[in-house]
Amino acid sequence: MAKIKLAKDKIEKLVDICKSFNNEGSELINVLHQAQHNFGYLPAEVQEVVARELNVSVAHVYGVVTFYSFFTMVPMGEFPISVCMGTACYVRGAEKVLEEFKKQLKVPIGETTADGKFSISCLRCVGACGLAPVVTIGERTYGRVAAGDVADILKEYQN
Repeated sequence: MAKIKLAKDKIEKLVDICKSFNNEGSELINVLHQAQHNFGYLPAEVQEVVARELNVSVAHVYGVVTFYSFFTMVPMGEFPISVCMGTACYVRGAEKVLEEFKKQLKVPIGETTADGKFSISCLRCVGACGLAPVVTIGERTYGRVAAGDVADILKEYQN
């Protein structure tokens, strides 16, 4: 993956995020959530700044980023779509829902549409098993989604 150069204001924003958590290494996950919320993803350069500011190793930060499925090192679309593939969602048809999103958007899992609007990923469990199958788009959660619902859901984001 190509190395990016963070602009000075982006580095300052990261430093501010770390300060808001008192530069405590124990707040790494919270810092990473805020950083990803602000940047959209967590490239190596962001991880390096976080590691320096929290006084933890870059390897530790990378380990956390790669362990948790909600963190990404790849730029996401404006509307990141995540389909839960936990047991309850899977047995209730999540795979068909995922296939329909891929078909409608013409993009494979882990990639972003050419216009940068949507990206598709899978999650292990979102903790809303009673609403299975579950799809999240950004901060919004959709429950009891069927493949036939996908077109209408995507229409909500077409403006």
